[in-house]
Parts: sequence; C-alpha cells; structure tokens
Amino acid sequence: MPIFVITYKEQRMDIAPLASWPIQTDHPIIIAGPCSAETPEQVMQTAIELGKSGKVNLFRSGIWKPRTRPGSFQGIGEPALEWLVEAGKASGIPTTTEVANAQHVEACLKAGVDVLWIGARTTVNPFSVQEIADALKGVDIPVIIKNPINPDLQLWIGAVERFLNNGLNKLMVMHRGFSSPNPGIYRNAPMWEIPIELKALHPDLPIICDPSHITGKRELLLDVAQKAMDLGMHGLMIETHPTPEKAWSDARQQVTPERFVELVDHLQLRTENVDQTSSADLSGLRARIDDIDTHIIQLLKDRMELITEIGEYKKDHGLTILQLERWKEILETRSALAKKLGLQEDFVRRYLETVHKASIKEQSRIMNEGQEDQVMWS
Repeated sequence: MPIFVITYKEQRMDIAPLASWPIQTDHPIIIAGPCSAETPEQVMQTAIELGKSGKVNLFRSGIWKPRTRPGSFQGIGEPALEWLVEAGKASGIPTTTEVANAQHVEACLKAGVDVLWIGARTTVNPFSVQEIADALKGVDIPVIIKNPINPDLQLWIGAVERFLNNGLNKLMVMHRGFSSPNPGIYRNAPMWEIPIELKALHPDLPIICDPSHITGKRELLLDVAQKAMDLGMHGLMIETHPTPEKAWSDARQQVTPERFVELVDHLQLRTENVDQTSSADLSGLRARIDDIDTHIIQLLKDRMELITEIGEYKKDHGLTILQLERWKEILETRSALAKKLGLQEDFVRRYLETVHKASIKEQSRIMNEGQEDQVMWS
C-alpha cells in the first residue's frame, strides 16, 4: 500500500512536551496491564508485579470493552475504576483507561484516572471524538489517541485536532494496526507507512505502538515491538495478565509480568542522534542514494513517455486499455527477476501495481481526450 498523500498543507500542531505529563517520561514510555479489569485481585496483583519491575510508566486496564459481538465480555464498567486507581496507588504507577463517551470521561475524572485513551473504534467516529473532546474542555489531562480501525490518516489527524481545538495539548497517538481482509500473520495489519507519514508530518506529536493489538499473538510481540523502536516510536503498550490463558478477553495476546520484563529487556534501543564520524559515513551513503533516486525518477519519466505512445497507438487502432495477458507477463517476469536478485517480491509487486495504475490513468486520459467536445445534450 502506498504512503497516503496529503492533499492540503498541514498546520503545525502545538503539542505539549512529554515532560509536562504526570508520568515518568523515560525512553521508551511503557504502558502495561491487563486487557480487562476482571477482579480487584487480578488488577492489584498485576499492578504490584509490574511496579516491582520498575519498567512501567503507565498502568492500563480496560473498564469498558467495546467488543465486536454483544455476547462477549464487555467489561465490568464503572465499579472497576476504583480497582484501577487503588492498584495504581499501591504500585506507584499512574493509571490509564479507554473512554468512549462523555459519561466514561466524567466517571474517570471523578475516580482520579491520570491519563485517558481513545480506542480505535471511537477514533473512527468524529461525532464520538468531538463528544469526548467537549467533555474534557478546560480539563488538564493527557489523552492518547489510537488510530482508527480503517487506514485513514486524515481521520487520525482530525481526531488530534479536535482535542487541540478544545485546548487540550497533552496529546500522544498510538499505532495499533488497521483492519484488513488480509492482515497476514497479524490480527491487525501494521501498515507502518501510515504512522511513518504521521511522524513526518507532525514530528512533535509523540507516537507509541500497541504490538498486542497488531499481533494478536504473544509470540510475535517482540518482533513488532522492536520494529516500532527501530522506527523511532516513543514507546509501547503491552497487555499483561497474571494468568493470560485464563483472561476474560484477548487471552492470546497477553503475557505474564515475568514475560513482559523479558520482552522489554530484549529490546534494542537505538538513537536518531548521529555523531560526527557516523555522520560523514552516512553522508556518503546518502549521496549515493540521492544519485540512484534521481536515476530512478528519470527512468520513470522515460517509461511514462512510452506509456503515452502506447496509449495513442491503442486509441488509433481501437484497442482496449487493459491488455490482461501483457499485465500477467509483466507481473510474472518482474517478480521472477526480483526473486532472483534477492528483492522482496511483495515490494516489487506493489511497485508494479502502482506503476500499472498510473499507466491505466494516463491511457484513459488519452482515450477520452476530446470526447467531451462531442457530447450532445438532448
């Protein structure tokens, strides 16, 4: 999937620094805790064990669970807020939970929850986001905004803007993957290009990753968590449960506090800062990339000129734009060459599909050129 193109100029977001949040803002910021608050004992046990690890900045637990099917466990509800807050005090970890409407916000503020987050099913609905933003107007509390379920970057940015417009600037976004008919090995397709584009557009907006919801499987957590760190994300949310196999929701993706510690300890943390020696080495390599990119763009221009000629030929000879056998030949031969050269076949295929779409568009323009002057109105 290509990176989403922004069709209007993005305005700079006035985001408060993480140092203003009521939490320790080490790198990486780690949010951990059970998917759902099930019992007071389960919430307290998880918080105490995570507190002993010294690796958690925010303790999370789902109070209201927006499940896909109504027969699923949908959370304890407001009574569990007391469990969450008490566990946070006992462990010394600030708390966070998901809110989906103004009533949830009011209950969390009354209970003393430190940070709120907006779930993917809520972010997708601007009316719900606006309701929550209005409920928080004048309140000094941090808010984390998960990406919408569907891969819509503008919808994600719009949710952030709704809070900014109401004077809330202690904001962070969370990448939790996107719903897809073909997510591969994951529960939700990562579509890394979308958070990367958001980071490029708004570098002051902190981005953290939720590998639990991306993977849906605990054995894949480390790989996705490491990928997030390598892409320069600010932190992770990892679902943690004393007995994951007995969890009332999302059992497959949760880990024990012990396994959580192992996972965090295995992360390789890298820096964006480059020293002078490394900078000189990188400059040479980047200069070569610049030259190659220039050459590639020139070749693409040459290719599109040939596409234009082919389009004119098809128009003159009454041929259809789509020549299916030719398209199959291109896919097969180029994919075979990519495999032979050690390139990722899916990467080359996406490139070919993108070029093919551009070619179809250009030839459609040629085919329809001048036809608007021939339209007869009755």
